[in-house]
Amino acid sequence: MMLRSICRYHRQLGQVIWPFSFPQGQHVPSLSTHLQKARYASATTERKKFYENVSISQGEGGLYEINLDKRKLKTPGGKLFTVPNEALAIAVATEWDVQKDTLKFYTMHFTTLCNTALDNPTQRTKEQIISAALKFLETDTICYRVEEPPDLVELQRNEWDPVMNWIEQRYNIVIGSSTSIMGPQIPEETKETFRQHLNSYNFWSLTGLEYVITQLKSLVLSFGLIDRHLSVEQAVLLSRLEEEYQIQQWGNVEWVHDYDMYELQSRTAAGAMFVHLSSESTAVKRKILQD
Repeated sequence: MMLRSICRYHRQLGQVIWPFSFPQGQHVPSLSTHLQKARYASATTERKKFYENVSISQGEGGLYEINLDKRKLKTPGGKLFTVPNEALAIAVATEWDVQKDTLKFYTMHFTTLCNTALDNPTQRTKEQIISAALKFLETDTICYRVEEPPDLVELQRNEWDPVMNWIEQRYNIVIGSSTSIMGPQIPEETKETFRQHLNSYNFWSLTGLEYVITQLKSLVLSFGLIDRHLSVEQAVLLSRLEEEYQIQQWGNVEWVHDYDMYELQSRTAAGAMFVHLSSESTAVKRKILQD
């Protein structure tokens, strides 16, 4: 009942906004990585708009490119900006098209995630991304339970247990939960099942999925979201269940909590949509971008 009342409260505050900050990967200490990080740091600042029209074109190998007037978009690392399908190209082009006098790069979710996939600034392999994602299972948000107060214990049980039951049945695995600071002992069979599942994603989709996992601090909730078992709003609220409980008990700083909530929703939604768009293989009807 408490979570449903929290959901109703947030729905009354309006529609979700989309700004988010660039996700940080694991650091590989080399000169090239330092240079890449410097380029990416500069890419997150604002800049005066330098183009009028945005268009999409199909280049070599069937990849899609973004054109700003007559100039082709490039990544912070200097590569030609290409995406694997038209749906994702339209999403990126729309981000550039809706910018006003100043380019706010921190609002351009799909562009940033595409840059990450294209440049791979920390030079990670697919296997390394999968291993990093699996580490979140050992500290998964919904695996850690409190022993008191009783109403929070009940809230966690009522809201988290159904998701845990769903994922254990969905993947035929065992995860469990614990009140110990050490967390539950995750069976190796469970880790291997998830490893195989993650390996079914392409590099681009894994980039988006890892970003979602870091936002929710939960592999379980991220799978629930990507599998459409949970909505973005539900996944975010479940990831912040204890915080929302405390706010219900003690109140919150005016507007700050709401902004943080919508910011997290927007980052999570962007990552989830990127996973699905980067997995899209069918062509969509070409759209003409207009002012």
